[in-house]
This record gives sequence, structure tokens and C-alpha cells, in this order.
Amino acid sequence: MDETELAGLVDRATHWRDADPDPRTRLEVDRLIELVTSGDSKVSGGAGTDLAQRFSGSLQFGTAGLRGALGAGPNRMNRAVVIRAAAGIAAYLQSALADGPPPRVVVGYDARRDSDVFARDTCAVLTAAGCQAHLLPGPLPTPVLAFALRKLDADAGIMVTASHNPPQDNGYKVYLGGRADSSPGSGAQIVPPMDEGISFRIASVLPAIDVPMALDGWQSIGSEMVDAYLESVGSVLTPGAARDLSIVLTPLHGVGGETAVRAFRAAGFAAPHLVAEQAQPDAAFPTVSFPNPEEPGALDLALKAARKHHADLVIANDPDADRCAVAVPTGAQTPGDDWRMLRGDEVGALLGEYLLRRNAGPSPKIVASSIVSSQLLARIAQAHGARHTETLTGFKWLARVPDLLYAYEEALGYCVAPESVRDKDGISAALLIAEFAAELKAEGRTLLDALDDLAQQHGLHATDQFSVRVDDLAQIEQMLTRITQHPPATLAGSAVKSAEDLAEGVDGLPGTPGLRYRTIDGDRVIIRPSGTEAKLKCYLEVVIPADSVPQARQVAAERLARITADVSQALGITA
Repeated sequence: MDETELAGLVDRATHWRDADPDPRTRLEVDRLIELVTSGDSKVSGGAGTDLAQRFSGSLQFGTAGLRGALGAGPNRMNRAVVIRAAAGIAAYLQSALADGPPPRVVVGYDARRDSDVFARDTCAVLTAAGCQAHLLPGPLPTPVLAFALRKLDADAGIMVTASHNPPQDNGYKVYLGGRADSSPGSGAQIVPPMDEGISFRIASVLPAIDVPMALDGWQSIGSEMVDAYLESVGSVLTPGAARDLSIVLTPLHGVGGETAVRAFRAAGFAAPHLVAEQAQPDAAFPTVSFPNPEEPGALDLALKAARKHHADLVIANDPDADRCAVAVPTGAQTPGDDWRMLRGDEVGALLGEYLLRRNAGPSPKIVASSIVSSQLLARIAQAHGARHTETLTGFKWLARVPDLLYAYEEALGYCVAPESVRDKDGISAALLIAEFAAELKAEGRTLLDALDDLAQQHGLHATDQFSVRVDDLAQIEQMLTRITQHPPATLAGSAVKSAEDLAEGVDGLPGTPGLRYRTIDGDRVIIRPSGTEAKLKCYLEVVIPADSVPQARQVAAERLARITADVSQALGITA
């Protein structure tokens, strides 16, 4: 960085600091500027890179809202960024709903660092802008916010959360309902062009320090909202069904523990055994590298507790409890082989089978899954005389399917009560999978037996996934360019019969970044950038006839391993 570039960077940082209402992040900028201009090459280089990353651009508001690392600067999550975002949302709502009463907005937050601060700032900005703001009573799961939006018939919902992102992150997601969105997706997260309209308004907002903020005037919602949520999601269960099940539960240091325990008790289950080390909200997430149930090692403490308590089931929620992971005992005696975490596609198929079986009848049933999820749900739906719809990834799309009974995506997201929560909900999904497991236990069977039943009926649909984390998003583009220019001719020895660019739109869906390959043997590979993290995700599926399920699983594992190696080579990934 030459002197002119450095001077420009310092000037941008200084202007931003002067418009920042938070003394903590102002001091952060001052310290970085001091290091950059110190003349000490040992510290100025690293500080300059850090400063450039913070001020070379801004966090972009999209369908996932905002998400990024906490810290000073427009390219970080901080009070200044949140205040301007809230002002932009208020302006969007005021414009869209100009002919009626003031917009009503519900605000929720998790237990990440500064989530409560961002939520109160949001309420202060909304109130000063003439909106009616309602603040949930403390750190709560995201599904409670999605429920409250519909319960209050509010026009918007804002949830301060970074879900399962690393500890240093925070985020800001937006739902529209009421008068702001009267479509079948009312109450779901925003989709285009809503995000573009809000982003335009944010770009026009004054510097954060000049944004009007009320000192009070918003309404604090009482605990009765949580009670109403629990009553509503509990209605998805079957009264009088089996409840004899020993459950270990971990909220992974997030906000779902207390709410989930209450939900299980209200449903008639024995209180789950909470993983003590992970039971309380902790923004540092001290026992996990990434607070995501999908990550290797995240369930280690839960499985240890399950062995201790001789549990029948392990449930893990991510930190904002909108996702649900499930692990089951295998019957093996060797630690490490005695428990298996079910894949999201496996839980998705089990819940779909259970709900469709329970809701048999003449009226049409509609279930949905995302484009990267297994094709098994479509076959299950066909067997039950139901309709299956495929959408783009994300519950912002899945929740908009009209007359929806059930939806899931492979990333541990399940919507089992769409009339209550128009989003994925890790707590209601946990209740339902536990009821299914208890029913099977009463018959002397397990969820693994139910999966074998599905494999024998529909063929074994085996899925796998691998991801490549990157420090620079340009690396993702490089990998996609490489495989597009030199596509694989075969995968696991099977000729590739189709290569599709998802950006051009497939199967009547809108365009989305990604590639899809199919082979003559029925294997499928989808490669797409993550929408919430800096990584490239690869989704694999093989379908094997399952006269012998154990043999089919062995064949599937071998094919998936070969496909993984072939795709990695095509992307230029080295071990």
C-alpha cells in the first residue's frame, strides 16, 4: 500500500469513526490508525491489512440480512451498521405502508455478543421513525421471533443472530408479514426484490450518529409469548402417543436449552438430560470450534452424556435453535461406533414419512425440499399420494410454498408446523422426531429400522457433503471457473450425462449460483457457494437398489468416496 492509498484509507476510517455513536468501536479505529501510522513496519503492515478489510467496502444487506464479524468499520457488525440498517428498514416499511397505521415490528435477539445492544438500538430507531416496536423478553430462539411475527400479525420481524456462525460473528435477519407481505409466504424471511428495496433505503440513510433514536416508547413483550409458542408448536404432536424415551439435549451454548426443555416437558416426555458444559448461553462457545451441530466434534460431549445416561436419542440445536441434529445408538459395543449422527437428509425423510402417514386423507398434501436436498422426499410423497415441490436453498423459499404441510433442507432445517412458524424450527422438529422414536421404541424398533424400511421401499438414497472454507471469496470463483472450463467427464466411473449452470435457472426455478451434474447411473452432484459463510459446498447423492440394505450402504459409501475424489480433483482441491 503506497502513501496515497494509506492516506485515503486513514481518511475513510476517520470519517467513519466520527460518525460512530459507540465509544468502543471509535477507540478500536483510533488504535488501528495509530498502528498503521506508527512507522513501525512490524506492526503497520498487519494493521493496514486489517484496516483495509474493514473499510474497503460495506456489509451487504441481502435475503439473509446482514452477517459478519463484530468490530469497527462498515464491513463489520457494529452499532453504526445496525442503526443504519434499522433506519433503512423503517424507511422501507413507511414507504410500503404509507396509507395505513404505523408499521408494527417485532424484534428478537440471541445471546451472542452485543445482540441485546443491537436489538435495543433497533427498537430505538424504529420508534423514532414512527414504527410500533415490540421487543421479545430476553435472548430467545429464532423460531420464537418467527412465531411472534405471525401471532401479532406484525408487518416485520427482525432477529439479531448469527445462527451457527463462528463466535466472532453476529447478524441481522428480516422477516415480512402482515400488510408488508400478504403472499403465501407471509411471515417468512425476505426474498428478492424485498432485499433490494431495503438495501436501497439503507444506502440513503444518514450517518449513524445523525439517525434519530428514541430513549423509550417501544413495547416489551412478556413471557406469555413464549408460552403461546410452546402451546402452538406442541400441537404438531399426537395426543396419547408414546412418550417413553430417554433424551440427551445440547443447545451448544445457545439460547434453545430452556425453551426446548419446557417443550419436551409440556409434551409429556421426561425432561431431557442437558449437556451441563453446553447448557447455558455463552457467546464464547468455549467447548466447540464452530457452534454448528454439523461440524466434526460438536456433538462429542452430547454423545459422552448419552453413554452415561444410556439414552435413546441425542438432540442438538444450533445456537439460535432453528436447526436440529439427531444422533441415535447403533447397537455396536465399540465407543465411536455405538452412536451415529443422522444426516439432515435422513431426518428430513423420516419426518416427511411420519407426517404424511399421520395426515393420510383425501385432501392433497404438499411437502417441499430444497434443490440440494435428497430426492427421497419426492418418492415418499408419491407413495402417499402427496405433491412434492422443489425450491431454491433456504427457508425463505421453502416457507413460501402454498398449502405447505412440511418442508426441509439438508442443512438440519425442518419446518413441521408451518402455520405456527413460517421458517425452520429446531424445537418443534425435535419434538416430532422424538415422538417418532418413542413410537418405534414401543414396537421394539428404532429410527435406523425406519430408515431401512424407506431404503427397501424407495432405494437407498445416500448423500454426503464436503465444504471448502476460504479466506478470500475470490477463491470460490476460481474453483467454479476451473470446473466449468474443465468439467468432469465421469464421476465414480459413470459418464456425466448433464452439466447445468444453476445461474441460468433449472426446472422452472429462478437462477442461483451453482452447478449441477448428473451421471447415467443416477448419481447427482451440486456445487454452490454458501449463502452465510465463506465456503464452497458440494452436495453428493447416489441411489442404490436395496434388496440388501447393508450391502447397498457399502456400495453407496464406496461410490460417494470416489465421487468426492473426482469432484475435488476437478475443483483443484489438494489434500
